[in-house]
Amino acid sequence: MPRGRRERLRRRRALSESRAGLTRPERACSRNRELELYENQKCFLLFLSRFLAHSIVEHLKSQQKVRVAEAQRTERSVTPDMSSTQEGEHPLERAGAAPESLPGMETEAQASKSSLTNLSTEIEFSENLHEIKSWEDKSTANWHQMLRVSESQAFKARVLKAQAWEIQASEAHRRASQTRHTSVLEMDATQALKQKPLPEKVQATEKEKCEILFTRPCWSNKIEYILTQVGYSMKISSLWHFFILWLHNGGCSFLIIYILMLFLVGVPLLFLEMAAGQRIRQSSIGVWKVISAWIGGVGYTSFMVCFITGLYLNVINVWTLFYLSQSFQFPVPWEKCPLLENSSDFASDRIEDGGSPVFSLNLFLLVSWCLIGAFMINGLKSTGKIMLVLVPAPYFIILCFLFRSLLLEGAAFGFQHLMLVKISAMYNMNVWCQAGNQVLFALGLGLGPVVSLSSHMYPSTNCLSDALIVALVNLFTMLLVTSFSFCVLGFWATVITHRCSEKNAETLVKLVAMGKLPLEAQPPPNLTANPTSVFNSWLNSLPQPIKHMVFGYVTECNLEKQFLKVKEGPSFAFVAFIETMSFIPGSVFWSILFFLLLLILGLISMIGIMQGILIPFQNTFSSFRKSTKLLTDPMFPPVVVFGFMFLCDLFFTRPSGIYYIRLLSEYWIVLPIIITIILENMAVGWAYGARSLVSLPPRFLEDLAIVWGSPASAIIRWLWCFLCPIVLVALFVITLIHLSLKSITYVAWDSSSSKEVLRQYPSWALLVMIALFLIVILPIPTYFVYCLAHRISFTSTSQGKPIISFKSLPLIQPKPSKEVHKEETL
Repeated sequence: MPRGRRERLRRRRALSESRAGLTRPERACSRNRELELYENQKCFLLFLSRFLAHSIVEHLKSQQKVRVAEAQRTERSVTPDMSSTQEGEHPLERAGAAPESLPGMETEAQASKSSLTNLSTEIEFSENLHEIKSWEDKSTANWHQMLRVSESQAFKARVLKAQAWEIQASEAHRRASQTRHTSVLEMDATQALKQKPLPEKVQATEKEKCEILFTRPCWSNKIEYILTQVGYSMKISSLWHFFILWLHNGGCSFLIIYILMLFLVGVPLLFLEMAAGQRIRQSSIGVWKVISAWIGGVGYTSFMVCFITGLYLNVINVWTLFYLSQSFQFPVPWEKCPLLENSSDFASDRIEDGGSPVFSLNLFLLVSWCLIGAFMINGLKSTGKIMLVLVPAPYFIILCFLFRSLLLEGAAFGFQHLMLVKISAMYNMNVWCQAGNQVLFALGLGLGPVVSLSSHMYPSTNCLSDALIVALVNLFTMLLVTSFSFCVLGFWATVITHRCSEKNAETLVKLVAMGKLPLEAQPPPNLTANPTSVFNSWLNSLPQPIKHMVFGYVTECNLEKQFLKVKEGPSFAFVAFIETMSFIPGSVFWSILFFLLLLILGLISMIGIMQGILIPFQNTFSSFRKSTKLLTDPMFPPVVVFGFMFLCDLFFTRPSGIYYIRLLSEYWIVLPIIITIILENMAVGWAYGARSLVSLPPRFLEDLAIVWGSPASAIIRWLWCFLCPIVLVALFVITLIHLSLKSITYVAWDSSSSKEVLRQYPSWALLVMIALFLIVILPIPTYFVYCLAHRISFTSTSQGKPIISFKSLPLIQPKPSKEVHKEETL
């Protein structure tokens, strides 16, 4: 309403109110009601204008398509007899076309114009109508030129005129849609983030394909997403390392420490990475740039660490495939170890020996990469379906091993060590440090796959419950593996001790027969029932002089000492576990089942790691896919990455490759992961909004509360801002001191004596490890210096506003068609 008219109405209303004898408060109340009524009418007219504009545009588009088709059919039957006019003119001027040259369109245009003009005082749509009217008047002045145009050119003019009308109507609709208030945009964006995608699939037009093509596909359902996160956390090295830590650090005392670290540090940090990926909806590289540009290099560091981790973890799958192929023999080859030489040629005597890649391992390396590629061939769609099968399978195998191990001799002895409690471990700072590092490794924090996988989940999902589920399932898996491992190793120690007693008995019989020992030293003939118990009882009953003579020829067979030999190292315990498979009746079946378990665990964890590599790779280089035809193929990035990683893995399939894997997994990887997690925690807890101590919670939690519709737990804010940073810094300092004081050694195979010997890594290997550490950390200070030089704010760029990723909004819209969905394959 014009300002002058509004002022006149106000004066007239005031005069009428004063005559009616109304008081000033009553007049104010009356004016407020009238203003409210006016605003309601204005909103209604705005809504009506949008609706009419959309209806008119759709009607004109449909009419234009019909006329274009009719013009094309008529044009085919008419032979053009005149050439076109001068070059360089506008198509409508060359044809001499006017709006009136299109039968029936003038009436529709005038009707649309009259309908929209009535609403011109409320929206900006009138601007386009004036442009259309002026264009019509200009074209009407040239109406006499149309008489000299041939019939063929008239139909061409109709086509061009219809296209011009469509452009004008689309432009008018676009301008009308941009008149919304900023608050309405924020409300619509928040509501869009909360809603689920429509079930119908809409066919995308050519104009919209370029936008839909680069949207992020979402998981089919939440079960597939949770199973993928669980599968990624079930790494063989983490499961086995948890068992070793339990054995070395006080048994159940270590479990108590681990659970405390899991819920006070592990779950909050896992929730942090899930929430960051799910909220920002970008890969592990892009998320931290959005949260804080100063910490943008963390994404590149985690990407490189994930890449190196994927290289050596897949080599473990290669060894598993090799041993699985050898398990189909009876008896299994490792039932009797080679005594004279190393018959496998898979390990050199020292790291300096080097050598070329082992050909047989290279074949299994190719098979391993082909299996991973086949499981990920269709991106999230195939990955989710594969995880529905592969993740539950290990639990059935583990339960089979657990029930079978409970029936083995010596299982009770293993359970005694499982339930052992050492109170002194609760006061050992080194045990707390190892438990904290194990939590970070077991959940897969700091590597990037958690963030990348979460970026394809709907933003309205409460990821705090997802983090709890993943952490609890991971803990349950490690407890299952540890339980049956203790039972199996108890059986192994019992069998080895029995064989030791039988061997001692055979030695004494020979010595008595040779006359070197008296007849009193003759052992009992029947040792089949319980050789260790019978032999030790007989030995203790001997007279003291004869007992001293017997001890000079036999070895000590002690069940407790034999079991504690597994503490010598993870490799010794793993070899003992494999040897135990040959002791169980039906050794071929149990060996196949055991290596099948290791293979499934290795493959599902590698699928998660490869998602953490491929998703950032495709997101970072998505712009090249618009212009380069070769990169448009969705299979191109995975093929390139798999091929490059296959070539890099050839370094680890050499005879000395295992020593490099131990150097990376036991000494190198811990520091980059802790640094990455510290900076991630700092970015979300402090940089994203830079909250002070009195203005908690962090703004990130406030944004999550808007999307979820309910506030997050108040405990999370204190864990993010205070406890987690302190614990992480303490872990970093203690680990750094421990590595600096510890001797960097490895267990090597001595082919001359067919025994394992302890060797120290050469100085050049330590320099390589330090150089690799500096390379992966380099992006962090580089981004820091760049932001400092360009005076970029330390906090998030969207101060006071919730971050809404541009790429996330199209996902809330209807899903694209099948043709477009194929281009979204990861």
